[in-house]
Amino acid sequence: QVHLVESGGGLVQPGGSLRLSCAGSGFTFSRYAMRWYRQAPGRERELVATISIFGSSTVYADSVQGRFTISRDNAKNTMYLQMNNLKPEDTAVYYCFTNILKNEYWGQGTQVTVSS
Repeated sequence: QVHLVESGGGLVQPGGSLRLSCAGSGFTFSRYAMRWYRQAPGRERELVATISIFGSSTVYADSVQGRFTISRDNAKNTMYLQMNNLKPEDTAVYYCFTNILKNEYWGQGTQVTVSS
């Protein structure tokens, strides 16, 4: 059974940093691209970043380009999102995601709140 578990969220001041983790299990982690999404209150879920199987290719939303870095460690079955220079508008629940044979899998989400 596929499981994705996020961790690392919390409360941070504007300009601060956080690193999110997503641990995958129940599937061969190294065979699938991974994504981070986020959803702020009252807004639609938004794609934040995508990483290819070996991490050689990454894509970011314009809103986080240059501030966030997605990475993965296939030996640890874990994906990361390093978030720097956080802004209040980054406040959201962050989810990890993968698509396996046209089935979508989501983690439970981790709350990130950027506030002074």
